[in-house]
Amino acid sequence: MSKKLLLKDAHIEGIRYLETYRKQGGYTAAEKALKMTPDEILEEVKTSGLRGRGGAGFPTGMKWSFLAKPEGVPRHLVVNADESEPGTFKDRYLMEFLPHLLIEGMLISSYCLGSNVSYIYIRGEYSWIPDILEEAIDEAKAAGFLGKNILGTGFDCEIYVQRGGGAYICGEETALLESLEGKRGNPRLKPPFPAVKGLWERPTVVNNVESIAAIVPIIDITGAEYAKIGVGRSTGTKLISACGNINKPGVYEIDMTITVEEFIYSDEYCGGIPNGKKLKACIPGGSSVPIVPANLLLKTVNGEPRYMNYESLADGGFATGTMMGSGGFIVLDEDQCIVEHTMTLARFYHHESCGQCTPCREGTGWMHKILKKIEKGEGKMEDIDLLWDIQRKIEGNTICPLGDAAAWPVAAAIRHFRDEFEWHVKNPELCLTQNYGLANYADPIPVAASN
Repeated sequence: MSKKLLLKDAHIEGIRYLETYRKQGGYTAAEKALKMTPDEILEEVKTSGLRGRGGAGFPTGMKWSFLAKPEGVPRHLVVNADESEPGTFKDRYLMEFLPHLLIEGMLISSYCLGSNVSYIYIRGEYSWIPDILEEAIDEAKAAGFLGKNILGTGFDCEIYVQRGGGAYICGEETALLESLEGKRGNPRLKPPFPAVKGLWERPTVVNNVESIAAIVPIIDITGAEYAKIGVGRSTGTKLISACGNINKPGVYEIDMTITVEEFIYSDEYCGGIPNGKKLKACIPGGSSVPIVPANLLLKTVNGEPRYMNYESLADGGFATGTMMGSGGFIVLDEDQCIVEHTMTLARFYHHESCGQCTPCREGTGWMHKILKKIEKGEGKMEDIDLLWDIQRKIEGNTICPLGDAAAWPVAAAIRHFRDEFEWHVKNPELCLTQNYGLANYADPIPVAASN
């Protein structure tokens, strides 16, 4: 049974309200933190080994330590709740059912960073959640945990909720800041980084919802105890949004020591694949990370089990590995068409490109058109190589990571499932009526050669 830190009270009726949250020990971590110095809190976060839970996995304590502190200039904490990555919904769960956990984490973080005004920037499609957050903020303020002179410490903190317009690009932190300032959500050139010039050109830290919520148990049990959970640099617990061809979709909290196989097939988590189907592939970290075929997903390139953590999923690099990403775990069974799924993702990224960078603006559209041709049985063999060439020219050539996010799924699909793309080209009369199932592959699924 995995140890739970964030979701341990999620099942309790009324936990979204302050009275119930307090009965379960809510805000005791904040009371403890407010008796510490900001430097002591920062040291606890560094000791914990917490890595950003939004996708990048950058050490949170190190990120906080970069925050500039010019004399007389306000600083800000901005929580990135623009959870727009397909396959990812764990931040929604936290905000909907445990809003005070996020508010408490923000209070501790704001105190550590010296932010007297902090923000939650929330995805536009989460239309009902801002009301839940604002109610929790009002409760916290009425109880003295927000506002002026919090708990007599002399520290002031206000939290505001800002609704986004529903743009995926605003999940990128500088595009988010542009939108928060009332501008079009285009990513900024870096440097300067937000830690130096962020919101309104003031030093700013932008962190994901889960990252900030994790600050509460870190202060509660200490960073050293938090670091004992997990393995290596993958410390603490991680929320996983599991969906696709599984019996038990939902949000699960894992300690990153379990194997991918255990996560998919155990009753504690996904409960296996419906109707006894075989596993074909999985996208383990949200739609932007490389897809991995079953034989490489359940074992690393060295033949060892693949674990649900940052290092194991990336084993072998992008050639055979993938990324933990945002924890959006999408399972595909033997009946799923890789070409169709890749086309769907390409359409999404083409639609969500801000258009600022030519490789992304033009390249995502080209990839979608070519994939659509192949899926409809109108493709040619050279289209596969053209796709490979286009994604190479997008990756690493854009201001923000959206270009990479669009390129990686295409590259991984061709790298691991080139035979399936070729089957679509060779069998135009069949590809609209049947899929290239596991029966067409050797057992296990081979890693197809690529350019």
